[in-house]
Amino acid sequence: MNAAPPVRAYTHPGCLAHDTGAGHPECPQRLAMVVETLRRGLPALEWHGAPRATRGQLLRAHDPALLEQVLDTHPQEPVRLDPDTILSPASPQAALRAAGAAVAAVDAVLSGKAKRAFCAVRPPGHHATIAAAMGFCLFNNVAVGALHALDAHGLERVAIADFDVHHGNGTQAIFERDARVLFASSHQWPFYPGTGAGDETGIGNIDNAPLPAGSGSDRFRAAWEQHLLPRIDAFRPQLLLVSAGFDGHRLDPLAGLQLETSDYAWITGELAALADRHCEGRIVSTLEGGYDLQALGESCLAHVAVLAA
Repeated sequence: MNAAPPVRAYTHPGCLAHDTGAGHPECPQRLAMVVETLRRGLPALEWHGAPRATRGQLLRAHDPALLEQVLDTHPQEPVRLDPDTILSPASPQAALRAAGAAVAAVDAVLSGKAKRAFCAVRPPGHHATIAAAMGFCLFNNVAVGALHALDAHGLERVAIADFDVHHGNGTQAIFERDARVLFASSHQWPFYPGTGAGDETGIGNIDNAPLPAGSGSDRFRAAWEQHLLPRIDAFRPQLLLVSAGFDGHRLDPLAGLQLETSDYAWITGELAALADRHCEGRIVSTLEGGYDLQALGESCLAHVAVLAA
């Protein structure tokens, strides 16, 4: 019997068609750079097409009104749902594929078809709340994946690690009263979207490690090593999900942390070791932010290379 591949990658051309308009930082070139860099740097990576999420899968995380807004309004040209978040004619299909990638990746790792998975998709997801699209995000991809693991596969404990430079307010809001999920996040603070203070703890299942602007490798690694990783370790997750945002890189134009590409390799290795201890190595990672194309491509490659090791 052939062993399962260490990592599957999921993407879909429909995610490139999501049109945010000229000058928008969350542009199709981001995903094109990620896919091109991964294909070149990891030629043995096993790629799969991202399916569409079903409405039932989305409704585990979101109110029906949000699904109606994103999927049923059928805009003829791009419209703004908020100052940052665009709904274009192709956006509904992109959003369905982005969330569907997380669902398919969860299915793959929990069925033993892969040990780990990376979802190279857009739009990102971690700012989307139960009822609102915001912060470039239409549906909360990682939350949809987590709830699929819990409700369809019967898991009891899922951890979400989020190292995007912006706090995952949507993920926190969806799970802050759900003891089955631990949400652990490092992020620049105070900063967009205004959430993520250390005293935001949900029912004891939310753990935020805010970092001041200008923080570099030492503070980032200390936040995880001394605070967030021990919390995940104590939670003993049966599956580890990652909101993989690379906009904390020192080259990123939208934020003020000073991380290096090597920091993303380091945190991935720490999370992989933790997953090996508690959940047979099972990790599903999904792309969030990262807006300098070169830094995004290099950081994503470093992340997935460690997942594939």
